Amino acid sequence: MPTPRISFEFFPPQTLDASFRLWETVQQLAPLNPDYVSVTYGAGGTTRALTHDAVKTIRRTHGLRVAAHLTCVGASRAETLAVAESYAEAGVTDIVALRGDPPQGSGGFAPHPDGFASSAELVAALAATGKFDIAVAAYPEQHPDAGHAAADIDWLRRKIDAGASRAITQFFFEAETFLRFRDAAARAGISAPLIPGILPIVSWDGARRFADKCNAHVPAKLEEAFAHAIRDGREDLLALTQCTVLCERLIREGVQELHFYTLNRPQMTREVCHALGITPAPALEKVA
Repeated sequence: MPTPRISFEFFPPQTLDASFRLWETVQQLAPLNPDYVSVTYGAGGTTRALTHDAVKTIRRTHGLRVAAHLTCVGASRAETLAVAESYAEAGVTDIVALRGDPPQGSGGFAPHPDGFASSAELVAALAATGKFDIAVAAYPEQHPDAGHAAADIDWLRRKIDAGASRAITQFFFEAETFLRFRDAAARAGISAPLIPGILPIVSWDGARRFADKCNAHVPAKLEEAFAHAIRDGREDLLALTQCTVLCERLIREGVQELHFYTLNRPQMTREVCHALGITPAPALEKVA
């Protein structure tokens, strides 16, 4: 089985303890030689400054290629492009361009009066600068705001046509979910790489809540399996097996890159990578 390329997603810390957890996560996963790592924005752009700081620090201290998330929420066009320009000045030229989640309790996404109305508009503006390699989100299961499943394909095509070079999907629990979406995208004429987003399950309860929020289907057989595993104290073993089998199936179906949502908890991601044959390169011994 071929070894896939990998990338990792982190989120910026908002407390001192969270800072320690982020840097421990980076230190544990950086030796696996990811193609790049990405750093998210909070809902409503609430972690904009923290994201900026984390992106620059990870790049400077670990020498990793870092992709910065950038959203349309809560900022004017000028403010958003100024953030992008600050990334370029720091040598960060990879952007994950997103509409972004609205602030909690806001009742849904509403563009800033002077802001970008959609992720496609943001992609077009970033592409026009000629400074960035742009990734976007894709949804193999219907986005909560989409009127119908085909709308997700339509929006993806708009974003690729606007200048995005690749798309990273929302997580899913069954390989067929991604494969059906990949086929539908190909039928729609989308040839840009689609990178499956993988969620190693650190906590089944947490993954279940995350799935509900993202409209990700939870198979009944997986729900039942975790109920038994939790009862028997085997939740971690099942999580490792489930994620590894999912990744192996995707690789057999021609997937060449996997993007892991780490939730700043590295252990399960690292164990899955090891199970796939992705291990740190041995350190060279110094010659006296």
